[in-house]
Amino acid sequence: MDVSVDRIARPWGTRTPYGRHEAWPVRVDTYLEAGVDPGLVQRWVQTASLLHSDGDAMDIAVVDGRMVGVRGRAQDRVNHGRLGPKDLFAWQANASPDRLTRPLARQDGRLAECGWDTAMERIVTRSRDLLRERGPGSIGFYTSGQLFLEEYYTLAVLARAGIGTNHLDGNTRLCTATAAEALKESFGCDGQPGSFDDIDDADVIALFGHNIAETQPVQWMRVLDRLEGGGPSELRLLCVDPRPTPVARRATVHLAPRGGTNVALLNALLHEIIRTDRVDHDYIEAHTVGYEELASQVQKCTPEWAAGICDLPAARIAEAAELLGSADRLLSTVLQGVYQSHQATAAAVQINNLHLIRGMLGRPGAGVLQMNGQPTAQNTRECGANGDLPGFRNWQNDDHVTDLARVWNVDPKTIPHYAPPTHAMQMFRYAEQGSIRMLWISGTNPAVSLPELSRIRSILEQERLFVVVQDLFLTETAQLADVVLPAATWGEKTGTFTNADRTVHLSDKAVDPPGEARPDLDILLDYATRMDFRDKDDGPLITWHDPESAFEAWKRCSAGRPCDYTGLTYDKLRGGSGIQWPCDEQASDGTPRLYTDGVDWAHPDLCESYGKDLATGAPDEAVDYRALNPDGRAVLKAAAYLPPHEEPTGEYPFQLVTGRTLYHFHTRTKTGRTPQLNAAAPDVWVEASVSDAAGLGLHEGDLVDVTTPRGTVRARLRVTDIRTGLLFLPFHYGYWDTGAGCGPGGDTPGRAANEATITDWDPASKQPLFKTGAAALHLAARADGHHAPAPTTTASAPARTGSVPATTGGRDALVTEATE
Repeated sequence: MDVSVDRIARPWGTRTPYGRHEAWPVRVDTYLEAGVDPGLVQRWVQTASLLHSDGDAMDIAVVDGRMVGVRGRAQDRVNHGRLGPKDLFAWQANASPDRLTRPLARQDGRLAECGWDTAMERIVTRSRDLLRERGPGSIGFYTSGQLFLEEYYTLAVLARAGIGTNHLDGNTRLCTATAAEALKESFGCDGQPGSFDDIDDADVIALFGHNIAETQPVQWMRVLDRLEGGGPSELRLLCVDPRPTPVARRATVHLAPRGGTNVALLNALLHEIIRTDRVDHDYIEAHTVGYEELASQVQKCTPEWAAGICDLPAARIAEAAELLGSADRLLSTVLQGVYQSHQATAAAVQINNLHLIRGMLGRPGAGVLQMNGQPTAQNTRECGANGDLPGFRNWQNDDHVTDLARVWNVDPKTIPHYAPPTHAMQMFRYAEQGSIRMLWISGTNPAVSLPELSRIRSILEQERLFVVVQDLFLTETAQLADVVLPAATWGEKTGTFTNADRTVHLSDKAVDPPGEARPDLDILLDYATRMDFRDKDDGPLITWHDPESAFEAWKRCSAGRPCDYTGLTYDKLRGGSGIQWPCDEQASDGTPRLYTDGVDWAHPDLCESYGKDLATGAPDEAVDYRALNPDGRAVLKAAAYLPPHEEPTGEYPFQLVTGRTLYHFHTRTKTGRTPQLNAAAPDVWVEASVSDAAGLGLHEGDLVDVTTPRGTVRARLRVTDIRTGLLFLPFHYGYWDTGAGCGPGGDTPGRAANEATITDWDPASKQPLFKTGAAALHLAARADGHHAPAPTTTASAPARTGSVPATTGGRDALVTEATE
């Protein structure tokens, strides 16, 4: 049956109910541009979503060399044909008239078009000069969560073995560094334990700081279909989130703790589960170390103790613990409400602890999903483009470095491992201090996405810092660059990428890129050739020449490692479903779940990390890890609650958090150029509670200033049911579509949320803390008939239903949904 649905007004579409342990029904979502009938489509080209970490499989419709629409892939394990709003509409941005089509180079203070040879030779000349004069530590690379696996791997090889720099990280540092760190702390190695299929079998799903309805909308459709099919008797939800998200509205128990108190709350939940003996003692004995220390740490962390810290009723905390403790199959998901908050890694590790002491791992419906935010964040981690070595190798283990050197045919001393790989926040500090003199930024926009933007702009504007930007558009960051390289994007190139539950998809090229824009892989290969990087036998360091040969090279690097790809080929990934790694001779069809019989990669000789002090971030030494965990079990790592670094004051009485909205991705580089998505959330807003707004005499639509010690953002007010004392700003909005260009100035006030955020990061994961900091709220001008440009379909819905116009998309947002 086919129905037509406005997928802006109804972002999760129609329901296809199913019960526990049943298969999720197929629903194929299709959107074609006006005037294109399905019969006119000349080719359907396989790909998957590149605007969130779900990895929704789809086909691109092509007519006369143009993209004209998309269709979900019914056979894919991730989405069973469904697509979210960004999947359905954002492909239109590829054809935006302001795409970069030729390289730009700064001349006499201005960016001017030039040829590829001119641009690349300028980059190569500066690279060689810096290597000769200042050494490899003078060059840094800051990449994305939106490139392809083949591109990350090539970047990792040329940066670490070609240049020899330790300064390589991705903007995944901002979204999922804590996920990786928490997995390493608990299991000795990165790698998602659970699977999206666990939604089908769980009877309790706990979502910790994870607004899945807006960040992974297709998996929320799956949860909604389970709720519709069986109701609360079959599936109960625990939501921990200070905002009234769609998840919170459907939850059996909703906890909205004070910001920065996640560890206190989780310690109280662990206390109750241990006190009531909802503990799998056999599993703990067989597969873990550290239980006695954990039990001792949480012994006094009663619900009453946590209630005072978290500003929650003790009875409600106990109710949440009962929900977790009584689960037959518990699935937990975790995202930015944990990762970008105070004590991020410590909190994420306690969620792992919860599953370990309950033995809730490795079975259908029993698992943990330490989620990713970006579509290819997993690949930055696997390939070593995010501050780790490729293949989840341990930089502190000389045998691992030697093995990597064997794969690359270089001397182990070539690969920097004298200290931890440099994280993004430290790279920008080095650039600020002058030790990094060249920064190559690919596929990301730090002039909007990093904290304390006035500082970031001042760093990028330095005369002594040579900035290369590789992107699709003249972003705020590109406007500050010395050389800008026009890149091809999704649908214009071929490659693979891996979603949050380890599912690898192939994305084939559907259309040509505009003008002279080139795939990121081609740009990196060109740079490596011009730099003449060599291996120890004086052969070319990089021996591959196209996406498929790069993938084969990566397979050799992944062989025998936790993220083993050796059983995958492009042909195997074409036509059917995505496949979950590890995929090798023993698991030729992939691996649905990790840790089905204990922990595989925590042994001291195998592990990716020996762990860190969760309070200071100091790396543990091999000898200490070996003494703690000689047999390679999961580590139950305890953490004490510590107060946030910046608390509200009389001058700044609110806590400020930033976050995402359903209709946009990162800095709106694509979604801001997509008519349906941009119209649903066209400008920045701030959310405050009913009582806080009333106390300040503020109303819906008032123009207000959100001020912190770092800066000010001006936005219209949306009054919601957010917790009292908290302000929320979406972080997507910058300046490229204003008269100011790359920052506030003239008639353009602060618009980017990160004008106000603090330069602070988690000690273990080094992830910036965007959900901490104190702020004030002041009236700038009355609404005068305006309302906040916030959607009504999401967590940003007004407290008073019907008080503002409903968010709709109209005819331009009609999507065909086909069910059997």
